[in-house]
Amino acid sequence: MSKLKHLPADAEVKSIVATVEQDGAVILDNVISKEFIAALREETDPYMDQTVNGEDPFAGFKTTRTGGLIVRSSKCCDLIEHETVLNPCREFLAPFCERVQLHLTQIIRIRPGETAQAIHRDKWAWGKHLSHLEPQFNTIWAITDFTNENGATQVVPGSTKWPDDQEIKPEQITQAEMKAGSVLIYSGSVFHGGGANNSDGDRIGINITYALGWLRQEENQYLTCPPEHAKDLSPSLQELAGYAMGQYALGYFTPPGNPGESPETVPPQYALGVRKERSTMGNIGDLDALERALKT
Repeated sequence: MSKLKHLPADAEVKSIVATVEQDGAVILDNVISKEFIAALREETDPYMDQTVNGEDPFAGFKTTRTGGLIVRSSKCCDLIEHETVLNPCREFLAPFCERVQLHLTQIIRIRPGETAQAIHRDKWAWGKHLSHLEPQFNTIWAITDFTNENGATQVVPGSTKWPDDQEIKPEQITQAEMKAGSVLIYSGSVFHGGGANNSDGDRIGINITYALGWLRQEENQYLTCPPEHAKDLSPSLQELAGYAMGQYALGYFTPPGNPGESPETVPPQYALGVRKERSTMGNIGDLDALERALKT
């Protein structure tokens, strides 16, 4: 059984990316403090405590999943923008897109007695149509300690290139044991799943994932965080949530209104009050990227 590699919180971006490319996952130790976790839980526990268990084997009959974190918790926003993961995310996904976006935010609480989740790939959210590229960069932040006993995430190191119908044997699976404050980083192609909780306490992790800017998000951020909420976010969070062009000519809209009242084509930021003097289908960098793609 191969074990997951652990790197320090200040590891170089290239080291993080290289490990995820090789193994499919890596653990960064002690990235956030106990004080940060306490403040985060003060913001999020009221929502988590009101979340009911799942209703199918994959979601977990003794597992709760609490989303919408971009509008519910400033500390979760800090995690979304955390450069320790966002910088390697951008480098990891750069070969496949011009911009990354937030894919989902979710507190996953595995309660005592929960059984192990089926081993799967997260990129199957789009079906099995993306076998030729890597669409995701994922994180699970440990809010409690992750142990073998309480359901630490199961991972199959080195499985990113395996066929979708690969039979996973028990001896190929390891678990992402880590201390609270650490973060598991893993790709959309690595086989993994939630572990069984055989302890007497909850295992709590925050799943924040990123995807290529031209794909449909798993958590619909435009409904979770509509313009009246998104306008108060930082510009970088607005872009991550999807209030930005995915690339040239991808994501513009036509504002409703009377003839001539608004430009005909505007970028998503227009919905947040950002105004341009003329219609646009993206910036010059996006157009340059499109022209380069057309020449290849």
